[in-house]
Amino acid sequence: MPELPEVEAARRAIAENCIGKKIIRSIVADDAKVIDGVSRADFEASLTGKTIVGAHRKGKNMWIELDSPPFPSFQFGMAGAIYIKGVAVTKYKRSAVSDTDEWPSKYSKVFIELDDGLELSFTDKRRFAKVRLLKNPATVAPISELGPDALLEPMTEDELFKALSKKKIAIKALLLDQSFISGVGNWIADEVLYQAKIHPLQSAATIPKEGCAALHKSLKEVIKQAVEVGADSSQYPSNWIFHSREKKPGKAFVDGKTIDFIKSGGRTTAYVPELQKLTGDQVVKAAVKPQKKSSNKNNDEAESEGEEIAKPKGGKKTTKSRAKKAPAKRKPDTSDDNDDDVDDEKKPATKNKSTGGNKKSTARKKSKESESDEDDGDGDEDEVKGKEEVAKKVQTGRPTRKRAK
Repeated sequence: MPELPEVEAARRAIAENCIGKKIIRSIVADDAKVIDGVSRADFEASLTGKTIVGAHRKGKNMWIELDSPPFPSFQFGMAGAIYIKGVAVTKYKRSAVSDTDEWPSKYSKVFIELDDGLELSFTDKRRFAKVRLLKNPATVAPISELGPDALLEPMTEDELFKALSKKKIAIKALLLDQSFISGVGNWIADEVLYQAKIHPLQSAATIPKEGCAALHKSLKEVIKQAVEVGADSSQYPSNWIFHSREKKPGKAFVDGKTIDFIKSGGRTTAYVPELQKLTGDQVVKAAVKPQKKSSNKNNDEAESEGEEIAKPKGGKKTTKSRAKKAPAKRKPDTSDDNDDDVDDEKKPATKNKSTGGNKKSTARKKSKESESDEDDGDGDEDEVKGKEEVAKKVQTGRPTRKRAK
């Protein structure tokens, strides 16, 4: 997904090409999933006739300042992108629009035409972005809940060490927490930890001062280099793990060393076991309970369609995950979220007449109970109960009745 360097590239493109120009036409998509909390007509009316006076960013969020509020704010999600016709802006692999495609793109959510003929568009192929119209974007969620921006408001080495010492969670998960540092996403976190030679599952509080210094340095350098080249990944240093993050396990290498893939912070995580080792008590714990490895099926594509966001103060963890959860095994008499289950539970079980307990009648009864179980939709669970009742009858020599649920 677009992270700090990609969103910063978009902000700079608008700042360099659009400031001082008036919006003479706007087209907002009729898509309530992306256009959040405002009608299409109201959004268009709020843009048309206004002049762009600034472009701002914090973390992975950007907003365009107009000569009067409200201002359009963009949370890029998994595939949000800014395009300016005739201007080279960073193309994200999962959202790139070809020069030969229709303009504005069919994926456009906000299209703006300026008084000098320049046109820009915010697109989102996968519809996980959020576009809002806000009077002061920096003072309301999600931007108000973000931690210091990794580029604009970097922590000092001492500040980072003190902050880490209070956190007992895995360092990768902490870097993804936008309320801790904003702008760092999955690929940046992996790159920073690789360059600092820190295992992604290492508890933040256990990282020594020298490790913190390496982390501070790599965080600063990775973001600086990515921003300097306009988030053009083809220009990232060849020794970055970035270039092999999406290769299959067993075929991913960096500087001749094997890249492994695990889950950390809920995300597919690339690291080099030879260089990034767990230290302290975590070595013993990892040996006792090895971590599950990720299959790395297209990396982020195979995992949650989510985005790391800030955790509200004093609140619950709010990292969004849009992946479909595997259905849990149904427990007897407790399910209330499936209409069919509820109906089945209300059906009374068929009473069986006693047959005196001989083996043939018992077999016939067992067969009938199995058929009844299949009909009432309770499957293996009732079949087990039927077997238990038959066994009880054989032991006692007394007929049993199938109890209604």
